[in-house]
Amino acid sequence: MDKALEGFEAQEALVFREAVLKEIAKIPRGKVATYGQIAQLAEQPRAARQVGMILHGLSQGQADDLPWHRVINAKGMISTYRLGLGELQRALLEAEGISFDQTGEAGACDLSRYQYLNQEGLFADG
Repeated sequence: MDKALEGFEAQEALVFREAVLKEIAKIPRGKVATYGQIAQLAEQPRAARQVGMILHGLSQGQADDLPWHRVINAKGMISTYRLGLGELQRALLEAEGISFDQTGEAGACDLSRYQYLNQEGLFADG
């Protein structure tokens, strides 16, 4: 079983993974969502870490077709620097008009300005 989905039953894990990918695909250009927000929208509000692991496990083809770069942590910061993707993620977000308050890994975007709200106005802060 995919390590990202440990603790889930096989069918539940597949349903959750597909829900995560579906929610991420909805994030519009110039907006971001948190890992916890995606977990909540995928009906597993305590699975923020698993959302990150699902993203980490994307194939190149999946990553090319999904706006993975629009998912950040609850502090408005990029969490992919340790994976070697932080600079790329930040550049992609900045190209979409998202600004950060500092340079480098310490920078955060203003979630009150850039956080994606779905049609029901739902978002999570974790």
